[in-house]
Amino acid sequence: MDLLTVTLALLVLLTPAWGFDMGQSTRCVPIPHQMSVCQDVGYSEMRLPNFLGHSSLEGEVVPRSEDWRPLLQTGCHPHAQAFLCSLIAPICLDTFIQPCRSLCVAVRDSCAPVLACQGHIWPEALDCDRFPAQEDMCLTPHPKHSNSHLAKALPQPACQACPSVEEHPTLKTVLDALCQDDFAVTAKLSRRRRPSGVPEFEVEGRVEFIRQGPLLPYDTQYLLQQWLLINLRCANTLVRPGRAQLYLLTGAVQPEGTLALTRLFPWHKKDHSIAVATRKWKHHKC
Repeated sequence: MDLLTVTLALLVLLTPAWGFDMGQSTRCVPIPHQMSVCQDVGYSEMRLPNFLGHSSLEGEVVPRSEDWRPLLQTGCHPHAQAFLCSLIAPICLDTFIQPCRSLCVAVRDSCAPVLACQGHIWPEALDCDRFPAQEDMCLTPHPKHSNSHLAKALPQPACQACPSVEEHPTLKTVLDALCQDDFAVTAKLSRRRRPSGVPEFEVEGRVEFIRQGPLLPYDTQYLLQQWLLINLRCANTLVRPGRAQLYLLTGAVQPEGTLALTRLFPWHKKDHSIAVATRKWKHHKC
């Protein structure tokens, strides 16, 4: 089952969420260790049934919480985990604490484009108008990062048309790419299947710069990883299952600050043109 299927299942799972009755009897239970998506949220006990109407930890809550993992892994919003866990693992207090409407809007505006990239709309069951507008009676997380202005200045991955994959390119093709694009890096990309059957994409090892451009060394591996998770349809086409494959990747940073990959060159041992082109570019530039 791929992420598109999982995302579609998510929309179905959320449909009955607001049949939850605030007047029904509830109980407090520890958040299970195997419920990894809601670890480190700042509290250790959750209320059952949750706001999605799930009452069985092992039968519903834990397995269905895993459906959110692919979206959370994209890093689509820094408070996406807090928002989603407030619904699937609501904090256990004397009163029901829902997420604030403003929190829903912020997460929706950042994460809905990620869902759209996979061909889905923001779930109707997460219509932000369903949540309270009063900030003092609902969950609104405090800013965690005082250097958020720095994060905004870094290139960000975004949904895009899939870049081309060029097998066994000519020397001129590679040199043209190195000259025309903003950056060029080499990275090992892998594709594996998790026990759930969902493909998992990873950037293995170090990312090596051929042309650094506007990228930063400490940020680039994470940036490429997030690009794969957001552009899942592209990743499924570009990255083959099995052993990690070394690629030369070129791309540009758009005026609005988003990163776009332009070309991927699978770097096989027999591809002398890629090796020669990278050496020529390092010594002679464009």
